[in-house]
Amino acid sequence: MLSSRSLNLSGMQLLVGLAIALVGFALVADRLAGRVGQMLSLTPPLLVAAFVSAGLGCWVVPALRAFKLGQIIREDGPQSHLKKAGTPTMGAIFFLPTAVLVALLWTGFAPSVVALSALTLAYGWIGWVDDWAIIRVRSNKGMTPRMKLALQVGFALLFCLWLACTGGTTITTVVLPFGLMLPLGFLFWGLAVFTLTAESNAVNLTDGVDGLAGGTVAIALLGLGVIVAPTHPEVMVFCAALSGGCLGFLVHNRNPAQVFMGNTGSTALGGALAAVGLLAGALFPLLVLSLLFVVETVSVIIQVSYYKATKDTNGIGKRFFKMSPYHNHLELSGWSETQIVGMFYLVNAVLVMVALALH
Repeated sequence: MLSSRSLNLSGMQLLVGLAIALVGFALVADRLAGRVGQMLSLTPPLLVAAFVSAGLGCWVVPALRAFKLGQIIREDGPQSHLKKAGTPTMGAIFFLPTAVLVALLWTGFAPSVVALSALTLAYGWIGWVDDWAIIRVRSNKGMTPRMKLALQVGFALLFCLWLACTGGTTITTVVLPFGLMLPLGFLFWGLAVFTLTAESNAVNLTDGVDGLAGGTVAIALLGLGVIVAPTHPEVMVFCAALSGGCLGFLVHNRNPAQVFMGNTGSTALGGALAAVGLLAGALFPLLVLSLLFVVETVSVIIQVSYYKATKDTNGIGKRFFKMSPYHNHLELSGWSETQIVGMFYLVNAVLVMVALALH
């Protein structure tokens, strides 16, 4: 068994490698977007958030374990996941506030970053309440779906109200590729609320394999940061810091995970992605680089719908996938967790490149 010292050393080596890989990836993305040098302002907040988060995790993870804040594994999930029961959860409490604080300090508490941070932390609070309910009753059923959705919609409306008060009529138009514009008027409110809640829940569904959600969201945030940099440099810093926070978390969440982000993290990260897309008028790029999360969500919808549609007289239906979300189907099809994570990282990187090419 590795000592804690060697584990920390290997973790920091992983962080350095991931940071170099992401910065290189963003440089290529920057070049693809027709810009050179944008990374000079994106890289520092990313690295600071990454290393501070990784360092804090070395203290917080053992504390979570000492307080017995362990994950409750759902019994109907992959049987290989049962051995993960008791792994500390709510790990987002050390990387999420760190990333937000780095972004706020770096931008001098720019109003747009304050709004993004507030929405992110509000969604993180929803996830934390959900996680706490799960741990308290020792069941994987936490907050009721209706209550969770109501809170998500409530905070989404507050964020949209802030957008309306500060952005005027410009936020009601969706920018499409090739210079096309789609004016929505008041319909934008419905689209905005749907985007925030859907993206948040989609990332939450993706968080089911060690390192999966943290890495894919880090890539998506970095790509989104490059896209919005020319018009919203302060939002770019927010994306970079949050991407860095995810990197720092991956030091402790890589397979085999020492901690999970919990609903605290996945709910917040999805909300942050959607909020950036709305604020910066980048809904179409957001859709493209979020297609992986969309596939995960659609796989659940297909599974549930197909099961209900094929119910026999005994009330038992058929399954379209071996298990949903789709990453669980792959796992039951013989893929290892590391293979799934590697493939999802690659797919998300390609999607970011496509979003940049179409932007």
